[in-house]
Amino acid sequence: METARDGEPSFRLRIVEQIGSVSVKLVDNYGSTFFEPQREMNDPSKSVDQDDDSAGPCRIHGVVEAPEKKLTLFALRLAVIEKAASGLGTLGFIWATVVLLGGFAIALERKDFWFITIILLIEGARIFSRSHELEWQHQATWSLTEAGRSSFRALKSSSRVLLQSLKLVFRPFSVHTTRMPSNVHMINDLRSQVAPSPPPRTWHTRDVPILPFSGWVFLPRNVSRLLYWLQLLAASSCISLSLMRLVKQDFGELPPGDPDKKNRKAALNIFYSLALAEALLFLAEKAYWEWKVSYRLLLEEVNRECHLGATGMVSIKRFFYDAYSKCIEGSIFDGLKMDLVTFAEELLGSSSRDEQLIGARILLKFSTSHRFADATLRKIGTSTPVIERLIEMLNWKNPAEEEIRRSAAVIISKLAGKKQNALRVAGIPGAMESTSSLLYTGGSSSNSRPDEVCRLCAAAENTNHEFSVFNLLGLLILKKLTKDHDNCAKIGHTRGLLAKIIDFTSGGEKLKMKESTTESHVKAMKRSLQVVKMLASTTGQTGKVLRQEISEIVFTSSNIREILQYGASHIMLQKLGIEILTSLAMNEEARERIGNTGGMIKELLSIFFKDGYTQQQKALKVEAGEALAMMALESKNNCYRILKERNIVEKLVEALDDPVLWINSARILCNLCKYVGNEHFFCLRGVTAGISTVLNAIMTAEMKQLEVSLGLGIQVYRFMDAQEYAKKLEQHSIKDVDFAERLVKILHKYNYPCPKVPRIRRFVLEITIWMMNSDRKYIRFFTELGMEKELECVSETTSELECFDVFSGSVGLSRHNTPLCALVDIALELLNTS
Repeated sequence: METARDGEPSFRLRIVEQIGSVSVKLVDNYGSTFFEPQREMNDPSKSVDQDDDSAGPCRIHGVVEAPEKKLTLFALRLAVIEKAASGLGTLGFIWATVVLLGGFAIALERKDFWFITIILLIEGARIFSRSHELEWQHQATWSLTEAGRSSFRALKSSSRVLLQSLKLVFRPFSVHTTRMPSNVHMINDLRSQVAPSPPPRTWHTRDVPILPFSGWVFLPRNVSRLLYWLQLLAASSCISLSLMRLVKQDFGELPPGDPDKKNRKAALNIFYSLALAEALLFLAEKAYWEWKVSYRLLLEEVNRECHLGATGMVSIKRFFYDAYSKCIEGSIFDGLKMDLVTFAEELLGSSSRDEQLIGARILLKFSTSHRFADATLRKIGTSTPVIERLIEMLNWKNPAEEEIRRSAAVIISKLAGKKQNALRVAGIPGAMESTSSLLYTGGSSSNSRPDEVCRLCAAAENTNHEFSVFNLLGLLILKKLTKDHDNCAKIGHTRGLLAKIIDFTSGGEKLKMKESTTESHVKAMKRSLQVVKMLASTTGQTGKVLRQEISEIVFTSSNIREILQYGASHIMLQKLGIEILTSLAMNEEARERIGNTGGMIKELLSIFFKDGYTQQQKALKVEAGEALAMMALESKNNCYRILKERNIVEKLVEALDDPVLWINSARILCNLCKYVGNEHFFCLRGVTAGISTVLNAIMTAEMKQLEVSLGLGIQVYRFMDAQEYAKKLEQHSIKDVDFAERLVKILHKYNYPCPKVPRIRRFVLEITIWMMNSDRKYIRFFTELGMEKELECVSETTSELECFDVFSGSVGLSRHNTPLCALVDIALELLNTS
């Protein structure tokens, strides 16, 4: 159990892998997905994969209380007291104006008349200041850290200008000119390149000169304090005056027989009591306020639970004042309906940059918090205007709005982590174009502020290319959006976006030199490769078009080749690059383009035969073998390129004994024999050295191992005659009738097309036909073993699944020339000749 960065506990589970215990199962672990069909998983309720290099702490499931509920409850209680005090004040005002001043004004003593008048004036001033205090407190929250400093900054800057002016006046004039240092020229050049922030078209609250020459006195924070103390003074005065009159009770003598004055004392006592009760309630409200805010630090507690950091106090205060205002102005329950997420969404749509920043910060913290992320993203994801606003912010290039733009990018990347939200994000018009704007590499706005010239100089002297945080976020958003098939199509249709993504795969030559490789560079390459991999592996017609477009970009193959050449210390990058090549090779034209890229075949073969014992290295070798098998499929040119390597057939045959490599070695050998076997008969005849491995696998293996063994077996038999074949069986103590029986049993076991081994029955039939053609005794064996019955079963259960060599999802590619039903007819015809 550990403590995460945000102070919350997290759990780390240590998973121990057992390596090398069962070598035979390694083949299944590293099985290909392109040589068998895959069903499409399209469950919108499921989340897409988390970004592996930015995984956060574990989620804590269950109901999580919102910290801001403490503030809304506090605001409700304050509103109850405030409205009670206001009700008493209203009643007292009505009593004074209607009963006392209206009915007894002439009969009142001079002292009581002025006491009542002063109390009413004091209460009127307090009510007026109270009604405007919240407004000023609202404005004060925008610049709590800046308001107190602005006047001093102005004074300091003006004094500095004055001193510099005096120095220039009294400095003796010199006719000698000095050369400006080169670094000053560079600073000026960098400053000239910075786009100045456009001046706002509206006033900032902290800059408003309410009164001329007022200085810091009439800043919003100071005005709100003035109104606060005015209320306290008014309430204290009201209590003092009311108590004085209630204690003394000198309301004048009641003349006998005067009915107009007989209720004067009771009326005055009621008024002074009402005024006293109102003032006491108001002071009780203030005391409760100070107890919760200043002593119990309620705002700081909520800010800490929300993990908003040092700048979060502005947001919390603003939220509290808004909730309190709603409770005061409307129903006392209106404030209970507020929450920080809705509050932040409203601020995000504001025209004020300060409000936008507050809203962006709140949403950023909540969407990245393991406690509140799920609920926050669910709420944001159901609000189309908020998503549109966030996407619009991705286009903002003003350096002053950099934090807002970065926060919006992070929130969008989190939204795209759930498929349903990803569909909504991609469905916003211009979403892809806005995301594409994050991939601009001409210079990061984070390195172009006029007030950071020193950092600009350091960046100018640094020759290493640093990708900005916006580039990484843009690639992360695209990576998550590509989990959906429709989004892949939109990415492909966005003008220039594919080329931008491919650009981030460049720089592979720097991987060899660790000192010139930065973490951001490697991360950008990784994410861009992941995006390209998802696009290239898209299924259906969309995938076909995307593979064509990606392969037509002239930098695609060369960038991946550099990664394979120099990325030995970055196995993950090499694996992603090879997976891209495998996906692209499903396209015939792309297959030839990759093969024409100089050194590509050589690099793949080097990785395939390279020594490696870790799980990552083994997985990389398997991927390289799969790419080579795909490259050799229906491509004579690529087969020729593979055969140009020295002793390649012998190496592939030796790899048949490696439990990790032998499946792809068998596929490569099978394609070489099938497509160029006639032209290179003598070169490929060495494949017969692997007949021992093939026969043993056919007799003992199952599933994928059995399928590739049968496929290679039929190609090996082409280089052997019947006598040589019989001799090999005898050398391995395999009776010909037992081998024939094994083939019949395979057909009986796989009596229905299997997606995991879609070609196994085809290969069995091809071997059966070859055996019956090579020696007529096998016709008798198969007849006695019931092959005819199995063939009839195959004839009744054939499907399109068994007609293809490779698959893109559930779509078959590279159709076989001979249908399976035709092979069944040939085998039945041979059996009938007996």
